[in-house]
Amino acid sequence: MSTDQNGKDSEPLSQDLVFDLLSSPRRRFVLHYLRTEADSIALTALADEVAAWEYETPVEELTDQERKRAYVSLYQTHIPKLADAGIVEYDAESGEVALASEADVINAYLPSTDEPELQWEFVYPALTVVCVVLFVAALAEVGPLASFSVTIAAALILVVFGITSFIHFVLVRQNERRLPIDATDNE
Repeated sequence: MSTDQNGKDSEPLSQDLVFDLLSSPRRRFVLHYLRTEADSIALTALADEVAAWEYETPVEELTDQERKRAYVSLYQTHIPKLADAGIVEYDAESGEVALASEADVINAYLPSTDEPELQWEFVYPALTVVCVVLFVAALAEVGPLASFSVTIAAALILVVFGITSFIHFVLVRQNERRLPIDATDNE
């Protein structure tokens, strides 16, 4: 048994309740977002993040209507439901929302947010070393690179760096909007 917000003993969350809580893309996003934050967050700021995710736009570019739509939904439905289940703590006076200690119960149902990502700070130096070795080999006309002119070798190096930079850009853009769980279904 655990203790709820009011200090009463509560039953552990059933699998059905956990699935019900996770059935909403907005609640999944809220849980994902709160898992990445060390401190509590104002409900208005959380609503902005939800709206930015839903509309695939930066927070700064949200309209008042988009912000309001997300805020009302969180305030009236999603945060109370998560708070009643003991997954989040919501202080109505301050408007602050944070994960509750009971949130650990749902971690078994959510993928880890600590997935390893490609470390680009190592990719570019390694690529530079490989390209320098290939360029020097082309200059010295060593092995199979003897048939390449220095101009062709330089052009290939630029193309490799261009493709790598483009891949890096695309992956960063995708990761900005991607959740570690499938939350693309609309309610």
